[in-house]
Amino acid sequence: MRGKYMFLLVLIALGSNEVFAKKKSSRSKLRRSDFPEGFIFGSATSAYQVEGAAHEDGRGPSIWDTFSEKYPEKIQDGSNGSIADDSYRLYKDDVALLHQIGFSAYRFSISWSRILPSGNLKGGINQAGINYYNKLINELLSKGIKPFVTIFHWDTPQGLEDAYGGFRGADIVNDFRDYADICFKNFGDRVKHWMTLNEPLTVVQQGYALGIMAPGRCSKFTNPNCTAGDGATEPYIVGHNLILAHGAAVEVYREKYKVSQKGQVGIALNGGWNLPYTESAVDKLAAARALAFTFDYFMEPLVTGKYPVDMVNNVKGGRLPTFTAKQSKMLKGSYDFIGINYYSSSYAKNIPCSTENVTLLSDPCASVTGVREGVPIGPKAASDWLLIYPKGIRDLVLYAKYKFKDPVMYITENGRDEASVTGKILLKDSDRIDYYARHLEMVREAVSVGANVKGFFAWSLLDNFEWSNGYTVRFGLVYVDYNDSGKRYLKKSAHWFRKFLHHKKNN
Repeated sequence: MRGKYMFLLVLIALGSNEVFAKKKSSRSKLRRSDFPEGFIFGSATSAYQVEGAAHEDGRGPSIWDTFSEKYPEKIQDGSNGSIADDSYRLYKDDVALLHQIGFSAYRFSISWSRILPSGNLKGGINQAGINYYNKLINELLSKGIKPFVTIFHWDTPQGLEDAYGGFRGADIVNDFRDYADICFKNFGDRVKHWMTLNEPLTVVQQGYALGIMAPGRCSKFTNPNCTAGDGATEPYIVGHNLILAHGAAVEVYREKYKVSQKGQVGIALNGGWNLPYTESAVDKLAAARALAFTFDYFMEPLVTGKYPVDMVNNVKGGRLPTFTAKQSKMLKGSYDFIGINYYSSSYAKNIPCSTENVTLLSDPCASVTGVREGVPIGPKAASDWLLIYPKGIRDLVLYAKYKFKDPVMYITENGRDEASVTGKILLKDSDRIDYYARHLEMVREAVSVGANVKGFFAWSLLDNFEWSNGYTVRFGLVYVDYNDSGKRYLKKSAHWFRKFLHHKKNN
């Protein structure tokens, strides 16, 4: 059996399509009935990107409030999420949109500092925050929509950042466990699908290696605008504490709530697929290392209780923390499902290992690029990093299946953006429809050969505050008019999903 798995992995690594010798379907041929009975279709958002009301009803500041409001030059258009889509007030409208389109699930995140304004129990629990999420969850359930809740989507309370450096400090593990406990206690009677963290890889790469996202830490030689940080050490410390925080939250759920609430806890990991730049053995190994430092970085500890071998071998100078025996035991098997966020893919090319100016980004000894000999891996969306390569979602899912004990998986994010155009309400997004149709075909192919994928969440329900890009790009199925009190308009892609989701089996 192992040989069979390795054979499939080799086919995937070579980009072979022989296993999937099917005629390409057009978007008109894709049917809801092509997916298993009970397969969930939903859409997703995150708290800081859509809620607004950033300084209301007792919410404390997060590192994203500080990063975007105090340093507007760090955001492409100088904006912030203090109002965003105003979903804090318009949540009933958003739930109605989900229902209108036909989604059966909604993935949203809880604002940590809306529940615990200072980040921990010392500052007290904000009942207004508890009340808001209770109302949102109840509204979803009243429309037959399942809540999929992310506990942490990048918005570390500023109080914890000030106290001990946020995720740079070991104290964060206990504070996160307490926060998760409050969420389970207050919402777990109705929420049956939890994700502890969203994209820890993005946190360490963008927040602590490149410094282009909150809290904006990195080495000067990586980003001359950085005023603090160390890209050689801090990303690994932060990643380690993120992993331990996940494990602690799962542990408390299983010990205190799982028997009575009968829910599931997972994690949402991001990763692109990495194709070797050439067919050479060294580039194939570089592609494997690139995966080890991205997807495997956070998946391997949850399966084996250890970091990937490629990380252990390549992170020199004692910079990679180690798990104690007790921590390793806590982490092994600490998931009921894995969320996969997929947008784009790249080529990986072998390069000499760095001996100076070392960072998390240079440790894999691989150059990752979306372009090979002048030709991009796929068409570019509005964001430069988003090169469209639908096969990558299939290959990443199958990689996770065969390498990591066939986990239950959900595609927790998938989507593309278009550029905002000042003064124009753009609803005709045929490119987005094509993107979803092609990626759903690839998910269907992965399921057809045994991948245990249970659902798909489109990113995003609404145009929103897109982190360091501000409001310059739009990922939504629903257009948000920021010049007219956040008025919502269904885009053509929302109508496409509605037709797809309402298509009867025998049509």
